Amino acid sequence: MNHYETVFIATPVLSDVQSKEVLDKFRGVITENGGQIVSEEDWGLKKLAYPIQKKTTGFYFLVEFTGEGDLIEKLETQYRRDERVIRFLTFKMDKYAVEYAEKRRTKIKKAE
Repeated sequence: MNHYETVFIATPVLSDVQSKEVLDKFRGVITENGGQIVSEEDWGLKKLAYPIQKKTTGFYFLVEFTGEGDLIEKLETQYRRDERVIRFLTFKMDKYAVEYAEKRRTKIKKAE
């Protein structure tokens, strides 16, 4: 099992309920294809560095998960098919990135 992290940006015209539906959809894609979600974060509405599809803001979501390599192809295909997603990035985490992510999560939990 490999560790992956994916960040995607949903269009800003969605309501809170609709943005949660987008997250639920991709959470389902991961789990239905044999992946396990380690952590997920809703970063909320943020300003984009540059306009994308004439939009200057977007809902950011981060999902950390484990799975096999073929899961990534299926996940990214779903990103491309969903018109609510304006950008996405998925990458494989090495052991140092996994350690850093664990430290960051515990730091966030302590701050709450």
